[in-house]
Amino acid sequence: MGVVREKSIYVGEYDHSVDGKGRITVPSKWRFKGDDREVYLVMPNPGSYLTVYPPRMIERFEESISDIGMADEDGQDLLMDLFAKSDSIGCDKQGRIILSEGLRAHAGIKKEAILVGNFTSFSIWCSERYRGRKPRDLRSLHKTIQSLKV
Repeated sequence: MGVVREKSIYVGEYDHSVDGKGRITVPSKWRFKGDDREVYLVMPNPGSYLTVYPPRMIERFEESISDIGMADEDGQDLLMDLFAKSDSIGCDKQGRIILSEGLRAHAGIKKEAILVGNFTSFSIWCSERYRGRKPRDLRSLHKTIQSLKV
């Protein structure tokens, strides 16, 4: 097993198979201390893939949505629509997470998937969809990084 970190960062891409129960292995480099006791949040993305948020990002969500009052009907509807389609999951001792049938259907995931690092979160794609997308060229990526003043 790889190095276990206190805080996770998600970089790279990893091809993994999905078993009959909808389980997929999280790369060992992405696992961190407490993984087997912590909860991830999986949300369907409008781009037909899944975004997986680790515990520290969930805390940021909690802080942000705590400002939406109970009397704010639009805000409550937004939360209901967003989180009704999401799932909270844990990582088992083998480093696997279970993706619900609904989430797999949203992303078109059947037997093969690609986990893609987004630094503070990661995405899970249907292999065919991910391979079919047109990535940005390196020059464009570097210009974007410069504009972020990183």
